[in-house]
Amino acid sequence: MYPGIAIRKRIASLFVIWALLLGLLAARLAYIQVLQHDRFRKLALDQRFYPVPVDARRGAIRDRNGHELAISVSADSIYAVPAEIKDPAEVAAKLSRILGENEGELQRRLTQRQATVWIRRKVDEKIAREVKKLGIPGIGFTEKGQRFYPKDSLAAHLLGIAGIDNQGLEGLEFEYDRYLAGVRGQIEAERDATGREIPGGARRFVPPKDGNDLYLTIDEVIQYVAERELDKAMADTKSKRGIVIAMAPKTGEVLAMASRPTFNPNHFLDYPDINRRNIALTDMYEPGSTFKIITAAAALEEGVVRPDSQFYDPGFIKVEDRVIRCWLPGGHGSENFVEATENSCNPVFASLGINLGVDKFYKYIKAFGFGQPTGIDYPGEASGSLQSPKRVGKVELANIAFGQGISVTPLQLLSAACAIANGGTLMKPMLVKKIVAPDGKVVKEFQPIPVRQVISPSTSRELSSILESVVLNGSGVRAQIPGYRVAGKTGTAEKPEGGRYGDKRISSFLGFAPVDDPAIAVLVVLDEPSSGITYGGVIAAPVFKAIVEDALRYMGIPPSKDVKVKENKDGATGDLTVVPDVRGFNLEDAKVVLDSNGLVMRAEGPPDKVRDQIPKPGARVPYGTTVILYFTSSGRYNEVDLKVTVPDLKGLSMKEAALSLGEIGLRMNATGSGWVVDQDPKPGTEVVRGTVVTVDFAEKQ
Repeated sequence: MYPGIAIRKRIASLFVIWALLLGLLAARLAYIQVLQHDRFRKLALDQRFYPVPVDARRGAIRDRNGHELAISVSADSIYAVPAEIKDPAEVAAKLSRILGENEGELQRRLTQRQATVWIRRKVDEKIAREVKKLGIPGIGFTEKGQRFYPKDSLAAHLLGIAGIDNQGLEGLEFEYDRYLAGVRGQIEAERDATGREIPGGARRFVPPKDGNDLYLTIDEVIQYVAERELDKAMADTKSKRGIVIAMAPKTGEVLAMASRPTFNPNHFLDYPDINRRNIALTDMYEPGSTFKIITAAAALEEGVVRPDSQFYDPGFIKVEDRVIRCWLPGGHGSENFVEATENSCNPVFASLGINLGVDKFYKYIKAFGFGQPTGIDYPGEASGSLQSPKRVGKVELANIAFGQGISVTPLQLLSAACAIANGGTLMKPMLVKKIVAPDGKVVKEFQPIPVRQVISPSTSRELSSILESVVLNGSGVRAQIPGYRVAGKTGTAEKPEGGRYGDKRISSFLGFAPVDDPAIAVLVVLDEPSSGITYGGVIAAPVFKAIVEDALRYMGIPPSKDVKVKENKDGATGDLTVVPDVRGFNLEDAKVVLDSNGLVMRAEGPPDKVRDQIPKPGARVPYGTTVILYFTSSGRYNEVDLKVTVPDLKGLSMKEAALSLGEIGLRMNATGSGWVVDQDPKPGTEVVRGTVVTVDFAEKQ
């Protein structure tokens, strides 16, 4: 082949290759310039636009009637564009004087290689105004939402808290964050390669999308009443912790939920972290005698017991190698099932648990929802704790039957009580009624959810009647509400410590009203009361009464004219108790009996057997009266020990006078009503303990 031909071929090949390369480049250029024009134009613009975020308004949280419990208020946030700051040191010095922040730290932020940096978010209005007056180029302002809780600590545990970036951190703020938060917007300005804003350049605003409002099942008024009464009870009983939950039995709607200790979500960092724990949902405890309603429901449904079934309580029951004692030394003797429930008799309920057997008993325990979360719309709910059925023998069954050896959450227990009240249907507890968009449209509405039918309506009515008898004739007498039929059960549980039961107690009352058409069910729990009296019927039942009485009136539920507060079988009413006969008892047993009747004990002399007491057995006295016990070795009949000085009672109320006299072993014969105007014997008179002081009362003019 001639050399010239080879050269021409190589030239032609190079030409073809270059033509192909140019064609590919042209095609690529056409693809970018024509087909991808809009995309790359946007990217170019985005490179020149530096955004400053604008928070969406976080949705409000409201009670069932629309009252605001959590809202968002606007607050200025200060940002800087480092490229526009001419003298970072001078600007840092000026800002430091107003903001009170470290000058060096501010200068570091002002020299960062970023389009924008935050100087301070959510500043006070006065501070923002002072910074604006400086007119510093490169320092800008944007509004950020600040969470505010107008009722301070009201329903704090339920609401939870929100963070500085408008995000929910705890409670319902966290659970429903995706609905409340909204979508963030931004302000954008066109800038050059150094980050400086281009004079006359394009600016654009992407508006935020505000969050939705949350309407709760909580009623602000009932919540306030519950917290008010819980705070009173905590102060009176010196309890370590306290819980109140109120629920609508027919729907499962939570009307109020309060836990103590508490915190103010506006200043949550000022409180220990433990204060923010919603113990009504996240903590477990042994329920004690309030769990007997579950044993009773199972036994009645299975036909193991009837209301008129007869029992004999000698004060204990022997189960295998264990002796389970009744709280009352010597026992209650002969009693039917209604009376055993009124008396909260442990041996009777222990026998019912054994007669039911593991399979049947556990079937009802699980059907009532124990051992698993209720599914309420709240983060961190506990499931409770059940022993494995394989490890449950007769002793364990007996203990579970009266509320030991099983752990529940307060919410689980109240949900189970609602099932007994409403005809036997377990309802899923709910905290939110609906979610509403900023334009008023309902985004989502929540309906009551029946979980399962646990007991028959007839068993529900039968057990409700028995629990009403507990309030009328038994340990729940202090929960009576004039004009309303009330059902309930007391509880005084021993707290296990290190695998053994110690001296600490959990006092509680669980009930609902009205019995024939229940509108509200309430659980009151007082953890570790230390005021001397620990029985649930004495310190928790009055809290229930105060809450439910106010709630029923607020809800517009009229009293039944034919319903009256009845006296119990000993003649006591909701305000008075009968002094029991503890003569012959030892100190420990006497204290148990007096505590259960709401009385305070004072021992005179070295304790052995009680020889005498003042006031005498059968006397009707106010709850909290001191009963003085004289022991065999105390010198009870020494005339010097018997004499006391009559106090001056003038101006005292009837209860105050009775307590004042009872403290020193004197009795009162009252005439009239109102406040003390006269007394006989006169103040300062020396009399023998047990003397009756006649006290005249009159209304103040």
